[in-house]
Amino acid sequence: MFLSTEEIQKIGFKSVGANVLISDKAAIYGASRISIGNNVRIDDFCVLSAGEGGITLGNNVHIAVYCSLIGSGEIIMEDFSGTSSKVAIYSSNDDYSGAFLTNPTVPSSYTNVTSGKVHLKKHTIVGAGSVILPNVTLEEGVAIGSLSLVNRSISEYTIAAGNPAKPLKDRKRNLKQLEWKYLDSLK
Repeated sequence: MFLSTEEIQKIGFKSVGANVLISDKAAIYGASRISIGNNVRIDDFCVLSAGEGGITLGNNVHIAVYCSLIGSGEIIMEDFSGTSSKVAIYSSNDDYSGAFLTNPTVPSSYTNVTSGKVHLKKHTIVGAGSVILPNVTLEEGVAIGSLSLVNRSISEYTIAAGNPAKPLKDRKRNLKQLEWKYLDSLK
């Protein structure tokens, strides 16, 4: 079940567009740092936790079930981007070296959390179960295969997959024409 327009307004988002569907089972933290465009859908059991950098969702963005967008760094999902189920986008990362403590119950003076922007540009799609780490940009038209670990930026219109994700082949570039045709149909 999706929240009503009135319920969405009460959450206290920085901004929210028209035709936004948010599951009543989604968890939202730091709503005042989250901007949502038009025609956005956030499905069941998603967690959006916006730190200092905030979260920006463009138009026609879909976040499928069990996804999480978490961290202190900025997270941007541009128009027509989307995540399949169980995708995790992290804009912050603990230091796993053993030289520092980890987890949010420990004061920051004992941790070495690093943060960085994560940017999914127009027409990007991220396959089920993938993880995206801080300081990553998925350029326009990128497709990430399921169960991938994305720890570096990927060039435009590339299909990438693996652990870590590596470019496999080029993706077709007719997405822009389809976007224009769709937008023209709305006029």
